[in-house]
Amino acid sequence: MLSARDVSVVYANGVGALESANIQIQRGQFVVLLGKSGAGKSTLLRCLNGLVKPTSGDIHVEAFGSIFESCTKLREHRRRTGMVFQQHHLIGRLTALENVLMGRLSRYGGLRTLLPFGRSDRLAALEILDRVGLADRALARADQLSGGQQQRVGIARAMAQQPTLMLADEPVASLDPATAVQVLGDLHRICREDGITTVVSLHQLDLARRFADRIVGLAGGRVVFSAAPGELVTESIDTIYAQPAATLPVAAE
Repeated sequence: MLSARDVSVVYANGVGALESANIQIQRGQFVVLLGKSGAGKSTLLRCLNGLVKPTSGDIHVEAFGSIFESCTKLREHRRRTGMVFQQHHLIGRLTALENVLMGRLSRYGGLRTLLPFGRSDRLAALEILDRVGLADRALARADQLSGGQQQRVGIARAMAQQPTLMLADEPVASLDPATAVQVLGDLHRICREDGITTVVSLHQLDLARRFADRIVGLAGGRVVFSAAPGELVTESIDTIYAQPAATLPVAAE
């Protein structure tokens, strides 16, 4: 469904973020990217979304080939791609419902976005909030919600796009361990129920093992591991993190 083909990224300041990265993601998979800070996880996610254009190599999707072939293809790919961020980027003065409705904007042309959302959009947004357990907080301001609730709203907003691909960049890094398990579990459940292909970057090994269909490990901008969670042995972890596996962070059950 989605592949990165020999993707390298060198930023304008000369820093190399990715080097000949190759990954292939099958439809409906839940893939976790593991690696130290600076390993290239965020850059790879932004390449997959088309926010960063590779210095060399390309990103292909099953529906229409290279996403960078034309502006039309890039726009369509982004319309089909939901994004969840470490910092949820909600608008604090708006309600949870209003923030989720922002995810519906990609469905309409420019002029239509100037009009109020209709009943069908509001019902769809409420349904998504219910799926993340926040229907009762729909009218609460986003800045009055807990960190975990805000991240759930961020997930619901991304789901409001009705994406075929979901990308999440360290979505639980700022949460306590128990809340991280719950929030990532919500994301995993909904993507599984809807058949959405998902790529998530994480630091927590136990969460990767618990939720991933496949783990992709990056080190120094290179893909150094790509296999099922059961194949992530101590030697592989040491290669990804260049430190003893026993010292790495875990999340509470």
